[in-house]
Amino acid sequence: MANSALLVMDVQRDVVAIADDGSKYLQRLRKAIDGARAAGIPVIYVVLGLRPGDPEVGSRNKVIANVVRAGLFTEGAPGTAIHDDVAPQQGDVVVTKRRGSAFSGSDLDLVLRARGIDSLVLTGIATSAVVLSTLWRAIDLDFGLTVLADACLDTDPEVHRFLIEKLFPQWADVVAVEDWLKDIAPQ
Repeated sequence: MANSALLVMDVQRDVVAIADDGSKYLQRLRKAIDGARAAGIPVIYVVLGLRPGDPEVGSRNKVIANVVRAGLFTEGAPGTAIHDDVAPQQGDVVVTKRRGSAFSGSDLDLVLRARGIDSLVLTGIATSAVVLSTLWRAIDLDFGLTVLADACLDTDPEVHRFLIEKLFPQWADVVAVEDWLKDIAPQ
């Protein structure tokens, strides 16, 4: 795990308000974050942020256009902030992206390469959006991948289940937070 980083993606106040299903998701994610820090694994937060006036929003991108219509993800807006229960600490990196993947419109690849990171541990909301699109891009960039199944969340439980149980295991190690913590615990 020496060359790994934990990505905490799109766990922003407005997203949590929409997706939180009462399953104690934030508590599991907090355990993963604390465990990563204890093991010396960098925690990198990824947020979706759009500039005021939305200069990066094109009319053909239905997803981003719908986000703008809903009034979500404007940089500086309170709902765009990372949820307080999993907020970054001093020294954590926060990367702002402009699209679905953590790599889209961000400097994430630069940050990872500068730190010699070649393996990613993925968490976030939504499994069918940021986790899926980041996983695909990370595959193309030759990163090793782990997905923390219960530190990902989606508004559609069936889609989440399908991705975690059927699709993701073809390209990544898919494990529960508790099992991952046992693997990374300092000896």
